[in-house]
Amino acid sequence: MSDVLLKLLGWVVRVGLLLAGLVFFASLLAAGLLVLLVWLLRALWAKLTGQPVSPWTFQVNRQAVWQRFNQGGFGQSGRAAPTPGSVVDVAATDVTEVTDVEPKRITPR
Repeated sequence: MSDVLLKLLGWVVRVGLLLAGLVFFASLLAAGLLVLLVWLLRALWAKLTGQPVSPWTFQVNRQAVWQRFNQGGFGQSGRAAPTPGSVVDVAATDVTEVTDVEPKRITPR
């Protein structure tokens, strides 16, 4: 008798998980369709008023992120961040002279 109850409980859990997955999929689909509907209404309104239809974009300021991690001292504990405009002494080399390339002849076929 307990074997039958365990199998029945297993089927109930499986059906419950399947229904939960279907509800989750339906909610994602409904959210996507709602966003599509809002965007289409916005585009229709822009066309009716003679304005250009612009896409929704997410702007990222990459320079601010770079400065945050480059000059903000990411991983630098105990050292002060370098001040902007500080000079670093390096040996400059001429990068316009290429010495390690061998020219190859291209022949038409």
